[in-house]
Formats: sequence, structure tokens, C-alpha cells
Amino acid sequence: MKPVFALVGRPNVGKSTLFNRLTKSRDALVADFPGLTRDRKYGQGVLGGEERSYLVIDTGGLSGDDAGIDEYMANQTWLAVDEANTVLFIVDGREGLTSADHLVAERLRRAGKDVYLVVNKTDAVDPDQAVAEFYQLGFKDVFAIAAAHGRGVTRMINHLLETFPEDEDDADEVPDEFADSIRIAFVGRPNVGKSTLINRIMGEERVVAFDQPGTTRDSIYVPYERDGQKYTLIDTAGVRRRGKVREKIETFSIIKTLSAIEHAHVVIMLLDAHESITDQDAHLLGLILDAGRSLVVAINKWDGLDDYQREQIKVKLEVKLPFLDFADKHFISALHGTGVGHLYKSVHEAYDSAMLNVSTSRMTRILQTAVDAHQLPVVASRRIKLRYAHQGGNNPFTVIIHGNQTKRIPGSYKRYLMNYFRETLKLKGTQVRIQFKTGENPFEGRGKKRAKLSPSQIYRQNKKTPYKTTTRRSKKK
Repeated sequence: MKPVFALVGRPNVGKSTLFNRLTKSRDALVADFPGLTRDRKYGQGVLGGEERSYLVIDTGGLSGDDAGIDEYMANQTWLAVDEANTVLFIVDGREGLTSADHLVAERLRRAGKDVYLVVNKTDAVDPDQAVAEFYQLGFKDVFAIAAAHGRGVTRMINHLLETFPEDEDDADEVPDEFADSIRIAFVGRPNVGKSTLINRIMGEERVVAFDQPGTTRDSIYVPYERDGQKYTLIDTAGVRRRGKVREKIETFSIIKTLSAIEHAHVVIMLLDAHESITDQDAHLLGLILDAGRSLVVAINKWDGLDDYQREQIKVKLEVKLPFLDFADKHFISALHGTGVGHLYKSVHEAYDSAMLNVSTSRMTRILQTAVDAHQLPVVASRRIKLRYAHQGGNNPFTVIIHGNQTKRIPGSYKRYLMNYFRETLKLKGTQVRIQFKTGENPFEGRGKKRAKLSPSQIYRQNKKTPYKTTTRRSKKK
């Protein structure tokens, strides 16, 4: 499996700030207030080597108190330690070494994990002086960083990734017999009917389906063929709200579900029509979108609802999940088979859109048409120019645009280009990712390098010219 890093430490030492820095997001709440993070939060690491991927787990602070909410937070933290390959022990370089740091270090040593000490908040102090006293904790590898400003973070994560073999990320790749098929992952909260839907599609009791949350513990790959097309159906464990995770085996099911999303071509997200859309549903959808996978939304258990309840569910989908306008939505009953057959069309459209190949000339024409329809803004009295575009990859469909001053393009215009490419290419069920690349200016820096002046030129330059004034004399009559 890909590397998994858990961020552990006392409250308010900068774990969530480092999480946001590593994932280049704002998913974790950050404030100068201890105890803000309570549950575990997962994120895809994007900082460091572009070809290496990893997971980051943010945890609540360990205060040493075993009562009330602190006990719950501590349990969540140690579950994260069990999941992770490597633990980053975060300490505060400004506050210095505390007795709580000693207690956490002792517990981490007993966990049997690879632990690296990370001294945060070293931006306003001498890093060597801030790190010195923490060596008495007994950890060999110590990193001095400033997560808020990003100092030392990239160097640290690159060093950590080098400790993993290059083929570590591919250890759980899809077997060869499933490589040439359309891989479909079924994702959702526990007991929404994922296994029941797979059994309905297969026409047999292929996976265990039972009216009890958590029946499926691991991701199951099921080969399947229909009308000459090969499929691989991936049944995943339900990802429940982290406060409900009690058994240790369920914690590893979460990581397996995230891995199944990475391996899939298309993800079918199942929602329960009898329950409201929860934050956990939105979180799972966020993980799917971050992975860039094609998406089909299926609202299960549609049977047994009256017209008013069905209308209310459709309204909630539009209000709570407005960012899923690109994905097809199906209202099905996995138990009785209602609407299940319509999923195939959406899966094929999403797969074909994600795997579409477009020539550079056509991509450039689409870009020019989009710019002509809606001009780029003027930044610092200079208009941003986009020269050409080409396809950068599949699943997700990636567009690379070359131009100048691309870092100054506002987010609203990026969203406009994403929607324009998706509508023009008629992409369904898949996202469009835009990457900008700024060309190098061949004249940059030439104005700063002045030619060496000759002695005569220096003399003329330093020579002072007298300032002559003229006065108008009054004429005497």
C-alpha cells in the first residue's frame, strides 16, 4: 500500500496546519485554540515528489487526560497510529520540551512504528537551538520546520518518501486478470446496500449481504462479463463516521476503501434514501473527487417512499450536493432491481469520457473559443495570455494550458474553463482538471544586468550640469 503518515502530538502544536500544507487544502480547521481537532481526518498528500503519492491522517491533541472528550480523542489518535506506516511526532519549538511530550514519546516507542520527531514553529527562533533540547526524547531523525510558512516541509516529506521503496505504492495494485476490464468501485456508508447491489448485478449471492452495518470488512474484487464487456466490481467496506469506529479491524477497512477508489475507473456512490445526506457522505464524495475518479450517484432503497418523500430527497440532493452537477444520479432499489440496469449506460459514458483522447489542435481551438467568448481579466495593467492547450492525462481528464502570468488567473475563470471544456467535449460523469504552465521569459533579468561603463561614460554620468535660470528684467520707461 501507499505510505500512510499519522500526525501525532499535543494540542495546538500545528498538526492541522501541517496537514493542510501537505495536502495543499484547507480541510482541517486551524485556529490558535487547543483541542480544535477531535476526529481523525484523511487527506491525499500532494506535496513533495510528483510521482509519489501518500496519505496523511490528522489527529486530535494528546493532553494526557483520560476522562471525557480527551479519552475519546486519545482513542482516535492511537487508532490512527495503528493505521499508519510512519508517525510524525509534532512538538512545539517555541514552547519547548514538556512533560506531556515525554509521555507521548514513551507511548509511541511502545507502538512499534517508525517515528520521526518534527519540531514545528521554528520560524521565529534559531532552528538548531530549538531542536537541541528535543534530542533527549531519544529519536534519531529530527526535522525543524515552520508549517505555517512551509519552511522545511518539502525537504522533510521528500526524505520520508525516500525511506519507502519505489514499488511500495504498487504493492496493492489490481491483479493482471482485472487490468483490461472496467473497474467499478461501490462506495458508501455501512448498510446502504453495496453488497446487495453487486449481488443484483451478478444475479447471484457473490458477496455477503446482511442487514448489519460492517458486514464487509475488506475490498473484494469480483470479475464479471456482460455483452462481451469485462467488468471488475469492487465491493468496499462501509466508511462510517469516525466516532462510530470501535473495532480495530474497521480502521484498516477505511484505508482499503481509499485504495479501492484509487484503483477504480468509475465509482458508484450509494446513498440511503431513508436517511438524510450526512457529512460523512460529503466527506466520501470529497475523497472521490480528490482522487479524480469518474462518478455515478445511486440513491438506494427508493422503493417504499411516497411522492412527497421522493421530492424532498431530490431537493436535498440539489441543495447539499450542488458540486455534483457533472455526475448522473439514479434512484434504484438494489433489493428488487428497480433502475439497476440504467447504471450501465452512465458507467460507460463516465468511463469513455475519462479515457477520451483529444488532439492538441482541437484542445487549442476550444481554448481560443473560450477566451474569445469571455476575455481574461487585466492584471497589473497587463492582459493574461493563454497560448495553447493540450491533454495531460486521463482519469481524470486533464487539460494543460500554456501562457503567461497564469498564476494570476482567478479561480472563477478556472472554473469557467473547466465547465467550457466539459460542455464542449460533452464529458459526462468525469471531472476536468486544469493545469497552467507559464513559459519562461527570455528577456527576464536583462534589464538588471547593466553593461560596464567606460571611464569617459562614468565621467559624463557624474558630471554636473549647472542649472541656469533666466529672469525677466523690467523695462525702464
